[in-house]
Formats: sequence, C-alpha cells, structure tokens
Amino acid sequence: MVEEYSEQLDAVFQALADSTRRGMLRALAGGERTIGELAAPYEMSFAGASKHVKALERAGLVRRRVQGRHHLCSLDAAGLAEADRWLSFYSHFWRDRLDALEFALTEGDTP
Repeated sequence: MVEEYSEQLDAVFQALADSTRRGMLRALAGGERTIGELAAPYEMSFAGASKHVKALERAGLVRRRVQGRHHLCSLDAAGLAEADRWLSFYSHFWRDRLDALEFALTEGDTP
C-alpha cells in the first residue's frame, strides 16, 4: 500500500501539476537533454528552465549531471513508481465500479 501522506508523493504530484515540467519529462523520455534543449520549446531562460528541472529533481523524476559547461538531464522513471501505485488504487476502484455498472445494465437486458 502506498503511503497516503508522503512528502515524495506530494513532490511528484506538485512537479506534474505544471504543464512545462510535464513537457520536459516527455522530452526526456526520448533521451538525455541539456537544460538549453529543455528550455527551447518554451522560449525561457536557462535560469527559468533550471528552476523547473530542480522541481523535477526534488520529486525524484530527473537526474542531472554536469559535463563541462553543460547540464545534462535524464528521466528517472522510478520516481513515478510511487505515484503510479497510488493512482492504481483508483484505477481498480473505477474498473470495479464500471464492471458492476456493466453487469447491472446487461442483467436488465436478459429476458
């Protein structure tokens, strides 16, 4: 069972609440990117993009390494595991509810 009150889970959902950060994660799913590459689609400064990356790092969703003058970021999908476990409870909840609804609707159709 996933802890309902977890600072890590809060940080993940807070990071995912921003569309720019979700876009950055999507880009990182394709491979390692520099902060400049992550910033480019949003026409934001390095400093602005770096703040978004820091939020993703705090949430455990991104790893950053410095190579010379470049800050290279990569996706850490394991950080999404806790959020996925939390969401799966509700997935099961809705699946069970929809199965019950389907049964009730089809049961009414039989003579």
